[in-house]
Amino acid sequence: MPSHGDGPTGGELLGYPRRGGPTVLRILLGNRLRRLREERGISTEQAGYEIRGSHSKISRMELGRVGFKERDVADLLTLYGVEDQAERSSLLELAREANTPGWWHQYGDVLAGWFETYLGLEEAASLLRGYELQFVPGLLQTEDYARAVIRLGFPDASEEEDVDPRVYLLRARQRRFTEPGAPTLWTVLDEGVLRRPLGGRAVMRRQIEHLLEMSELPNVTLQVVPFSAGGHAAAPGPFTILRFAEPGLSDVVFLEQLTSALYLDKPSDVDTYMRAMNHLCITASRPDDTIAFLRDVLRDL
Repeated sequence: MPSHGDGPTGGELLGYPRRGGPTVLRILLGNRLRRLREERGISTEQAGYEIRGSHSKISRMELGRVGFKERDVADLLTLYGVEDQAERSSLLELAREANTPGWWHQYGDVLAGWFETYLGLEEAASLLRGYELQFVPGLLQTEDYARAVIRLGFPDASEEEDVDPRVYLLRARQRRFTEPGAPTLWTVLDEGVLRRPLGGRAVMRRQIEHLLEMSELPNVTLQVVPFSAGGHAAAPGPFTILRFAEPGLSDVVFLEQLTSALYLDKPSDVDTYMRAMNHLCITASRPDDTIAFLRDVLRDL
Protein backbone atom coordinates (compact mmCIF):
# COMPACT_ATOMS: atom_id res chain seq x y z
CA MET A 1 0.00 0.00 0.00
CA PRO A 2 1.47 3.42 -0.90
CA SER A 3 2.30 5.93 1.80
CA HIS A 4 -0.05 8.87 2.05
CA GLY A 5 2.15 11.36 3.87
CA ASP A 6 1.98 12.80 7.36
CA GLY A 7 -1.62 14.01 7.33
CA PRO A 8 -4.34 12.30 9.38
CA THR A 9 -5.81 9.12 7.92
CA GLY A 10 -9.49 8.47 7.36
CA GLY A 11 -9.77 6.65 10.68
CA GLU A 12 -8.07 9.51 12.53
CA LEU A 13 -10.37 12.02 10.86
CA LEU A 14 -13.39 10.08 12.08
CA GLY A 15 -12.07 10.44 15.62
CA TYR A 16 -12.01 14.24 15.44
CA PRO A 17 -14.45 16.20 17.62
CA ARG A 18 -17.64 17.13 15.78
CA ARG A 19 -17.47 20.82 16.68
CA GLY A 20 -18.30 22.81 13.59
CA GLY A 21 -20.51 20.09 12.17
CA PRO A 22 -20.41 19.47 8.42
CA THR A 23 -18.35 22.58 7.60
CA VAL A 24 -15.24 21.33 9.38
CA LEU A 25 -15.74 17.75 8.21
CA ARG A 26 -15.84 18.96 4.60
CA ILE A 27 -12.63 20.92 5.10
CA LEU A 28 -10.88 17.95 6.73
CA LEU A 29 -12.01 15.56 4.01
CA GLY A 30 -11.10 18.07 1.30
CA ASN A 31 -7.61 18.46 2.76
CA ARG A 32 -7.17 14.71 2.81
CA LEU A 33 -8.27 14.34 -0.81
CA ARG A 34 -5.94 17.13 -1.89
CA ARG A 35 -2.96 15.50 -0.20
CA LEU A 36 -3.78 12.15 -1.81
CA ARG A 37 -4.08 13.77 -5.25
CA GLU A 38 -0.83 15.70 -4.93
CA GLU A 39 1.08 12.65 -3.70
CA ARG A 40 0.03 10.80 -6.86
CA GLY A 41 0.97 13.75 -9.08
CA ILE A 42 -2.56 14.02 -10.49
CA SER A 43 -3.84 17.37 -11.75
CA THR A 44 -7.20 18.86 -10.81
CA GLU A 45 -8.20 18.52 -14.47
CA GLN A 46 -7.50 14.76 -14.42
CA ALA A 47 -9.38 14.34 -11.15
CA GLY A 48 -12.32 16.36 -12.44
CA TYR A 49 -12.53 14.20 -15.58
CA GLU A 50 -12.62 11.07 -13.42
CA ILE A 51 -15.79 12.25 -11.62
CA ARG A 52 -17.38 13.76 -14.70
CA GLY A 53 -16.74 17.29 -13.46
CA SER A 54 -14.33 20.19 -13.88
CA HIS A 55 -11.07 21.16 -12.23
CA SER A 56 -12.96 23.94 -10.41
CA LYS A 57 -15.26 21.33 -8.83
CA ILE A 58 -12.21 19.50 -7.50
CA SER A 59 -10.87 22.78 -6.11
CA ARG A 60 -14.18 23.51 -4.35
CA MET A 61 -14.24 19.98 -2.92
CA GLU A 62 -10.68 20.26 -1.65
CA LEU A 63 -11.47 23.58 0.01
CA GLY A 64 -14.54 22.10 1.68
CA ARG A 65 -16.84 24.61 0.00
CA VAL A 66 -19.32 22.02 -1.34
CA GLY A 67 -20.90 18.76 -0.22
CA PHE A 68 -19.53 15.39 -1.33
CA LYS A 69 -21.21 12.66 -3.38
CA GLU A 70 -20.10 9.26 -2.12
CA ARG A 71 -19.64 8.03 -5.68
CA ASP A 72 -17.31 10.94 -6.45
CA VAL A 73 -15.22 10.28 -3.34
CA ALA A 74 -15.06 6.55 -4.12
CA ASP A 75 -13.94 7.23 -7.70
CA LEU A 76 -11.27 9.68 -6.51
CA LEU A 77 -9.94 7.23 -3.93
CA THR A 78 -9.59 4.62 -6.67
CA LEU A 79 -7.81 7.14 -8.90
CA TYR A 80 -5.48 8.07 -6.02
CA GLY A 81 -4.57 4.45 -5.36
CA VAL A 82 -6.26 4.09 -1.97
CA GLU A 83 -6.90 0.34 -1.84
CA ASP A 84 -7.03 -0.24 1.91
CA GLN A 85 -10.70 -1.00 2.69
CA ALA A 86 -10.57 0.44 6.21
CA GLU A 87 -9.21 3.74 4.85
CA ARG A 88 -11.79 3.84 2.07
CA SER A 89 -14.66 3.05 4.44
CA SER A 90 -13.55 5.74 6.89
CA LEU A 91 -13.34 8.43 4.22
CA LEU A 92 -16.69 7.45 2.69
CA GLU A 93 -18.31 7.58 6.13
CA LEU A 94 -16.78 11.02 6.60
CA ALA A 95 -18.32 12.08 3.28
CA ARG A 96 -21.74 10.96 4.51
CA GLU A 97 -21.35 12.86 7.78
CA ALA A 98 -20.13 15.95 5.92
CA ASN A 99 -23.50 16.15 4.17
CA THR A 100 -25.47 16.23 7.43
CA PRO A 101 -27.03 19.67 8.12
CA GLY A 102 -25.57 21.69 11.02
CA TRP A 103 -27.66 22.75 14.03
CA TRP A 104 -28.14 26.16 12.37
CA HIS A 105 -30.05 24.54 9.50
CA GLN A 106 -33.29 25.31 11.37
CA TYR A 107 -32.63 29.01 10.73
CA GLY A 108 -32.27 28.47 6.98
CA ASP A 109 -35.11 30.85 6.13
CA VAL A 110 -33.11 33.85 7.39
CA LEU A 111 -29.58 32.50 7.02
CA ALA A 112 -27.49 33.38 3.97
CA GLY A 113 -25.72 30.37 2.46
CA TRP A 114 -22.31 32.05 2.60
CA PHE A 115 -22.72 32.64 6.36
CA GLU A 116 -23.36 28.96 7.08
CA THR A 117 -19.69 28.29 6.34
CA TYR A 118 -18.69 30.87 8.93
CA LEU A 119 -20.99 29.37 11.58
CA GLY A 120 -19.30 26.00 11.15
CA LEU A 121 -15.85 27.57 11.43
CA GLU A 122 -16.89 29.62 14.46
CA GLU A 123 -18.28 26.50 16.14
CA ALA A 124 -14.97 24.69 15.66
CA ALA A 125 -12.59 27.54 16.49
CA SER A 126 -10.53 27.52 19.67
CA LEU A 127 -9.52 31.18 19.24
CA LEU A 128 -11.27 34.06 17.49
CA ARG A 129 -9.45 37.37 17.08
CA GLY A 130 -11.38 40.18 15.46
CA TYR A 131 -11.47 43.89 14.74
CA GLU A 132 -14.65 45.99 14.41
CA LEU A 133 -15.03 49.63 13.46
CA GLN A 134 -18.80 50.09 13.13
CA PHE A 135 -20.75 47.65 15.31
CA VAL A 136 -20.18 45.66 18.47
CA PRO A 137 -19.48 42.15 17.12
CA GLY A 138 -22.40 39.75 17.27
CA LEU A 139 -20.92 37.51 19.94
CA LEU A 140 -20.84 40.47 22.34
CA GLN A 141 -24.18 42.09 21.48
CA THR A 142 -27.15 42.45 23.79
CA GLU A 143 -30.52 41.43 22.38
CA ASP A 144 -31.78 45.00 21.98
CA TYR A 145 -28.55 46.12 20.32
CA ALA A 146 -28.72 43.11 18.00
CA ARG A 147 -32.27 43.99 17.01
CA ALA A 148 -31.16 47.52 16.17
CA VAL A 149 -28.34 46.17 13.96
CA ILE A 150 -30.70 43.75 12.21
CA ARG A 151 -33.28 46.46 11.51
CA LEU A 152 -30.55 48.67 10.11
CA GLY A 153 -29.61 45.99 7.61
CA PHE A 154 -33.20 44.88 6.94
CA PRO A 155 -35.40 47.96 7.36
CA ASP A 156 -38.50 46.19 6.00
CA ALA A 157 -38.01 43.03 8.04
CA SER A 158 -40.91 41.45 9.89
CA GLU A 159 -40.30 41.28 13.63
CA GLU A 160 -41.67 37.76 14.01
CA GLU A 161 -40.49 36.18 10.74
CA ASP A 162 -37.17 37.96 10.18
CA VAL A 163 -35.83 39.72 13.27
CA ASP A 164 -36.72 37.19 15.99
CA PRO A 165 -35.10 34.16 14.25
CA ARG A 166 -31.89 36.11 13.69
CA VAL A 167 -31.80 37.08 17.37
CA TYR A 168 -32.42 33.46 18.44
CA LEU A 169 -29.58 32.32 16.18
CA LEU A 170 -27.25 34.93 17.69
CA ARG A 171 -28.12 33.86 21.22
CA ALA A 172 -27.40 30.24 20.32
CA ARG A 173 -23.97 31.28 19.03
CA GLN A 174 -23.27 33.35 22.15
CA ARG A 175 -24.03 30.53 24.60
CA ARG A 176 -20.93 28.61 23.59
CA PHE A 177 -18.70 31.41 24.86
CA THR A 178 -20.02 31.23 28.42
CA GLU A 179 -19.99 27.43 28.76
CA PRO A 180 -17.21 25.23 30.19
CA GLY A 181 -14.42 24.74 27.67
CA ALA A 182 -15.42 27.91 25.81
CA PRO A 183 -13.05 29.18 23.10
CA THR A 184 -11.04 32.36 23.52
CA LEU A 185 -12.52 35.56 22.13
CA TRP A 186 -10.14 38.49 21.61
CA THR A 187 -11.82 41.56 20.17
CA VAL A 188 -10.47 44.99 19.27
CA LEU A 189 -13.05 47.76 18.82
CA ASP A 190 -12.60 51.14 17.23
CA GLU A 191 -13.74 53.90 19.58
CA GLY A 192 -16.39 54.87 17.02
CA VAL A 193 -18.25 51.63 17.81
CA LEU A 194 -18.77 52.83 21.37
CA ARG A 195 -19.60 56.44 20.52
CA ARG A 196 -22.33 55.54 18.01
CA PRO A 197 -25.56 55.19 20.06
CA LEU A 198 -27.16 52.51 17.94
CA GLY A 199 -30.71 51.84 19.11
CA GLY A 200 -30.71 54.91 21.34
CA ARG A 201 -28.96 55.92 24.54
CA ALA A 202 -30.68 53.38 26.79
CA VAL A 203 -29.86 50.48 24.46
CA MET A 204 -26.28 51.67 24.15
CA ARG A 205 -25.85 52.04 27.91
CA ARG A 206 -26.95 48.44 28.44
CA GLN A 207 -24.61 47.36 25.63
CA ILE A 208 -21.61 49.04 27.29
CA GLU A 209 -22.56 47.44 30.61
CA HIS A 210 -22.68 44.08 28.86
CA LEU A 211 -19.20 44.62 27.42
CA LEU A 212 -17.94 45.31 30.93
CA GLU A 213 -19.55 42.09 32.15
CA MET A 214 -18.14 40.04 29.27
CA SER A 215 -14.65 41.44 29.76
CA GLU A 216 -14.61 39.81 33.21
CA LEU A 217 -14.79 36.34 31.68
CA PRO A 218 -11.40 34.56 31.60
CA ASN A 219 -11.79 33.63 27.92
CA VAL A 220 -12.70 37.14 26.70
CA THR A 221 -10.19 39.91 26.00
CA LEU A 222 -11.44 43.33 24.93
CA GLN A 223 -9.40 46.30 23.68
CA VAL A 224 -10.33 49.67 22.21
CA VAL A 225 -8.42 51.71 19.61
CA PRO A 226 -9.03 55.33 20.70
CA PHE A 227 -9.48 58.18 18.25
CA SER A 228 -6.22 59.60 19.61
CA ALA A 229 -4.32 56.66 18.10
CA GLY A 230 -4.81 58.12 14.61
CA GLY A 231 -4.63 55.84 11.56
CA HIS A 232 -3.68 52.18 11.75
CA ALA A 233 -3.03 49.12 9.58
CA ALA A 234 -6.60 47.73 9.71
CA ALA A 235 -8.36 50.93 8.68
CA PRO A 236 -9.98 49.45 5.50
CA GLY A 237 -12.45 47.29 7.38
CA PRO A 238 -13.37 44.67 10.00
CA PHE A 239 -12.10 41.09 9.95
CA THR A 240 -11.98 37.94 12.07
CA ILE A 241 -9.14 35.42 12.32
CA LEU A 242 -10.20 31.93 13.37
CA ARG A 243 -7.74 29.40 14.78
CA PHE A 244 -8.46 25.72 15.38
CA ALA A 245 -7.08 23.15 17.79
CA GLU A 246 -7.63 20.25 15.37
CA PRO A 247 -4.65 19.26 13.21
CA GLY A 248 -5.31 19.71 9.51
CA LEU A 249 -7.23 22.98 9.90
CA SER A 250 -5.28 26.10 8.98
CA ASP A 251 -6.14 29.57 10.24
CA VAL A 252 -8.93 31.29 8.31
CA VAL A 253 -9.56 35.02 7.86
CA PHE A 254 -13.24 35.93 7.52
CA LEU A 255 -14.21 39.13 5.68
CA GLU A 256 -17.93 39.86 5.62
CA GLN A 257 -19.41 41.85 2.74
CA LEU A 258 -22.93 43.09 2.06
CA THR A 259 -24.10 40.04 0.10
CA SER A 260 -21.23 37.58 0.45
CA ALA A 261 -18.02 36.86 2.32
CA LEU A 262 -14.38 36.02 1.71
CA TYR A 263 -12.62 33.15 3.47
CA LEU A 264 -8.85 33.49 3.21
CA ASP A 265 -6.62 30.60 4.22
CA LYS A 266 -3.47 31.12 2.12
CA PRO A 267 -0.57 31.48 4.59
CA SER A 268 0.52 34.77 3.00
CA ASP A 269 -2.98 36.27 3.39
CA VAL A 270 -3.36 35.01 6.95
CA ASP A 271 0.09 36.36 7.87
CA THR A 272 -0.85 39.82 6.54
CA TYR A 273 -3.99 39.96 8.68
CA MET A 274 -2.19 38.48 11.67
CA ARG A 275 0.40 41.27 11.48
CA ALA A 276 -2.40 43.84 11.25
CA MET A 277 -4.12 42.27 14.25
CA ASN A 278 -0.93 42.27 16.31
CA HIS A 279 -0.35 45.92 15.41
CA LEU A 280 -3.90 46.77 16.47
CA CYS A 281 -3.40 45.08 19.82
CA ILE A 282 -0.27 47.16 20.41
CA THR A 283 -2.00 50.38 19.28
CA ALA A 284 -5.17 49.75 21.31
CA SER A 285 -5.59 50.38 25.01
CA ARG A 286 -4.47 47.53 27.23
CA PRO A 287 -7.28 45.24 28.45
CA ASP A 288 -7.12 46.70 31.99
CA ASP A 289 -7.23 50.25 30.62
CA THR A 290 -10.16 49.28 28.38
CA ILE A 291 -12.31 48.70 31.47
CA ALA A 292 -11.72 52.30 32.56
CA PHE A 293 -12.33 53.48 28.99
CA LEU A 294 -15.70 51.70 28.86
CA ARG A 295 -16.72 53.21 32.19
CA ASP A 296 -15.85 56.68 30.86
CA VAL A 297 -18.02 56.05 27.78
CA LEU A 298 -20.84 54.86 30.02
CA ARG A 299 -20.65 58.07 32.07
CA ASP A 300 -20.86 60.12 28.87
CA LEU A 301 -24.10 58.45 27.74
